[in-house]
Amino acid sequence: MKLNIGITDKNLKGVHELLNKVLADGNILYIKLRKFHWNLSGDNFMELHLLFEAQYTEVAVGIDEVAERISTLGGVAIGTTSEFAAASQLKESPGKVPDIQGMLKELVGDHEKIVRTLRKGVDDADKKYSDAGTSDFLTGLMQKHEKAAWKLRKYFKD
Repeated sequence: MKLNIGITDKNLKGVHELLNKVLADGNILYIKLRKFHWNLSGDNFMELHLLFEAQYTEVAVGIDEVAERISTLGGVAIGTTSEFAAASQLKESPGKVPDIQGMLKELVGDHEKIVRTLRKGVDDADKKYSDAGTSDFLTGLMQKHEKAAWKLRKYFKD
């Protein structure tokens, strides 16, 4: 049955593309958090091990919610690592494991990139695509990434 929720097909296509990029970023961040969780050593090991676990668990919930939002709006969520890598703005470093400070800096940077993208997505969903529901959804996701970045930033002296 054709979707009839007051958003044009053209605008829905734009929202699907926007959300699939958000989905890709979430999956790359999730994988990076797992990698860092597994490869931590040194000062604050257990504290950061648990923090990274909490963050990848929360990111996993967000990933599922984004994919379900795409489906709710009649789209198809991308779902392979190659699609995630191609669509994501986040960079990976195969074969490299940074030290703790490097991990923290990279994760803060990734969360903040996602926040900037989500901030633009909030505006685009509302103004460009006439989709207040997705705009609201992205606002909530943005707030979670802001808080996650804040927690990681606190490991640095101002």
